[in-house]
Amino acid sequence: MAETKPTASASAVKASTSVQPKGSSNIISWVAPVVCIVAGYLIWRFILGDASGFSKPDSAGGFWPKHHGPIGELNRMYEGGIVVPILLGMFLMVIVFSIERFLTIAKATGKGSISEFVRKVQYHLANKNVDAALSECDKQQGSVGNVMKAGLRKYKELISDAELTTDQKVVAIQKEVEEATALEIPMLQKNLVFLSTLTSVGTLVALLGTVMGMIRSFGSMGEEGGAGAAQALAVGISEALYNTAVGIATSAFAMIMYNIFTTKIDAITYGIDESGFTLTQSFASQYK
Repeated sequence: MAETKPTASASAVKASTSVQPKGSSNIISWVAPVVCIVAGYLIWRFILGDASGFSKPDSAGGFWPKHHGPIGELNRMYEGGIVVPILLGMFLMVIVFSIERFLTIAKATGKGSISEFVRKVQYHLANKNVDAALSECDKQQGSVGNVMKAGLRKYKELISDAELTTDQKVVAIQKEVEEATALEIPMLQKNLVFLSTLTSVGTLVALLGTVMGMIRSFGSMGEEGGAGAAQALAVGISEALYNTAVGIATSAFAMIMYNIFTTKIDAITYGIDESGFTLTQSFASQYK
């Protein structure tokens, strides 16, 4: 009978992963939207809607004072209606999640050039100096370094293993890299959904505010009639378009930040893929 090489069973025993799931809290995704909407309302109500900015303020106040005769441009934005604080809250959300993603991705990028880091690891592996390669991972302190470090630990462990074939060892290293990658990528992409959503929703909410303002303006024109109605219509349209302006600004900012972050994530992902390829190819060539 032909000799049968150990495959799945031996590989499964020796290739058990040392990568541990990362405990992470995403409380910001729950708290930030609520806080930003409340902050948007407070800005609209007490800054844009400050009674001193109107010639005919509503002294009764309340949730939505009916001020008239705005003095400044910001006060005119107040008369855009109740949709304005929602748009302001969405704009604040873009700022908050952009800062959060910037800090997270900057940490994940690590120190120095990713390509230079991979080249240094390749050099050390070519000289069979795994410890020096692990030291480079500690210096990198990013997602690429974390994945490379997980793979190198398995790499070092399997060098002296006499039970598995080279192909099985390469598969074990590849599996370790894939599992480490599966823990790093979600952390990079987390909360990007808010920016992508705000890119489209911002414009739609602004359009809703504009339409509501136009309905209100044409309704006032129908009630008043005459030259005064035409003037009221012009003012109403101007106020309604503030919704469009804020919504477009929010969507544009969200789109720009989303594209910036996805580009950075793509660069990190490429570095992770390159690191996995480096480990498997190095082991296959060095330890046949």
